[in-house]
Amino acid sequence: MTQDKIRCFGNGESKEFYAKYHDQEWGVPVHDDQHLFEMLILEGAQAGLSWETVLKKREGYRRLFHNFDPVKVANMTDKELESLTQDPAIIRNKRKIFSARQNAQVFLKIQEEFGSFDRYVWQFVDETPIVGHWNTWQEVPTRTEQSDRLSKDLKRRGMSFVGTTIIYAFMQAVGLVNDHLTSCMSYQT
Repeated sequence: MTQDKIRCFGNGESKEFYAKYHDQEWGVPVHDDQHLFEMLILEGAQAGLSWETVLKKREGYRRLFHNFDPVKVANMTDKELESLTQDPAIIRNKRKIFSARQNAQVFLKIQEEFGSFDRYVWQFVDETPIVGHWNTWQEVPTRTEQSDRLSKDLKRRGMSFVGTTIIYAFMQAVGLVNDHLTSCMSYQT
């Protein structure tokens, strides 16, 4: 990591993993269902915490949630999920842990209905990333009409930990929205 790069976040030597996430993932359009599922679960796990905390536990989540294979997560038993509440490799919130299975089951139904979760989720932005033109973090929204609609639809279908703020962060993470600041090296017009 060179010191002359200006990022929205992830600057500083002790945050190289965060810089890598910024440079290679955040705001980059994702069309792979398994990766979309991963980010949906991780964003839900973040509720009330920092994204940095979740990123530090990402490998634990991948290991314990079958590399985010939605079929395998959908079939996890109560006993398996209960055991995860004792594992420090992830955030040990029982409601968040059990919601992963519930959300996987809904995710699979959405895939069945639309052919893919990708096709379903990208319709909320008319198949084109929304690009923000923000100069400061204070200007970046925490929710939008699109995140409101997506959140409402996911809740209607039975998902949890998908409030509009969580869903807006998900949209940023998977490139449905590109909110890199205008001063950032990753800003795109």
